[in-house]
Amino acid sequence: MGDISEKIEALKTTETAQLSALYRQHFGNKPASIKRIFMIRQLAYRMQEQAIGELSPAAKEKVQELIRLYDPINKTAVRSSSGKTNAGRDIRLPMPGSFIIKNYKGKRLEVKVLEEGFEYEGQAYTNLSHIAKAVTGAHWNGFKFFGVKNNGRKWCS
Repeated sequence: MGDISEKIEALKTTETAQLSALYRQHFGNKPASIKRIFMIRQLAYRMQEQAIGELSPAAKEKVQELIRLYDPINKTAVRSSSGKTNAGRDIRLPMPGSFIIKNYKGKRLEVKVLEEGFEYEGQAYTNLSHIAKAVTGAHWNGFKFFGVKNNGRKWCS
């Protein structure tokens, strides 16, 4: 595995044109994206697959089950283990019961995410913008004020 690790590590410093050529060599066609990170990830996976073999059928089945359950591509809904969806929830929000934490002017703000709405200092709110206005006295986009993002999650459970 040491040799394959070195080859994968070397991909990080390989020029984009060379990555594209390697992609064609390993996959037989041009990459779907010319983004370096995409090509590096795809090539690294393929190189490992060729060196140590593919996932077992059971592992592939489990991956498909997880994709069906959590829908990571579209992120349109979070499915429970019963298969039901909660399509009405904004995908940027953490799960109910989690806390969104923000330090504002030396004060620690803790907002609890509820099934429907939020709780801040013992009071229920329908959205984060109302809490931001209660804290600052000004109109704010609640997601922006609290730094709620879909990627670099900024909340705590």
